[in-house]
Amino acid sequence: MRIQSEFVQGFDALAEVGPAISVFGSARTKPDSPYYITGMEVGRRLVEAGVAVITGGGPGSMEAANRGAAEAGGLSIGLGIELPFEQGMNEWVGLGVDFRYFFARKTMFVKYAQGFIVLPGGLGTLDELFEAMVLVQTGKVSSFPIVLVDRNFWAPLLDWIRSTMVTEGLVSPGDLDIFSLADTAEEAVALVLAGKAGEQLAAQES
Repeated sequence: MRIQSEFVQGFDALAEVGPAISVFGSARTKPDSPYYITGMEVGRRLVEAGVAVITGGGPGSMEAANRGAAEAGGLSIGLGIELPFEQGMNEWVGLGVDFRYFFARKTMFVKYAQGFIVLPGGLGTLDELFEAMVLVQTGKVSSFPIVLVDRNFWAPLLDWIRSTMVTEGLVSPGDLDIFSLADTAEEAVALVLAGKAGEQLAAQES
């Protein structure tokens, strides 16, 4: 019953959300970090493009994206998770929903977003990234852009996938086309809006 109630709560809260992009990144990112500054700019640029911002609602890069969205006057959404070592929603969340179960929360990230922007992060960020990649790879979602921000940060991981997993036949070379790389907030937002979010915005404007 708790699981069912979480899905119902999420569906009710987010049902009227228009085009949106989920932004992921580390909860440990400090406000003076370049990643935090980039996260704020990503949030601002998405809102200026008419797109809502969805994050995990926590501190660090999530807070940065929510802050950029809120300061730009847009819809800033946080999908929080109950964890023993993390604070609650950051102060920049305008619409917040709390979850106990990761899988219910992840469903909302994908169902109500038209793409992902992924800032440098840790295990939680990698978990969300690879789950999104699997959904695209297996055709569970289509036209779903995934943009990784900061080529230098992601390069070692991508080199390993290419040199080890692809070489050993565990991953198809084409699977590396599932995501795009960007170094700036401007580039990341442009790439992610080339997908379904951009299509929805164009449909609304017409």
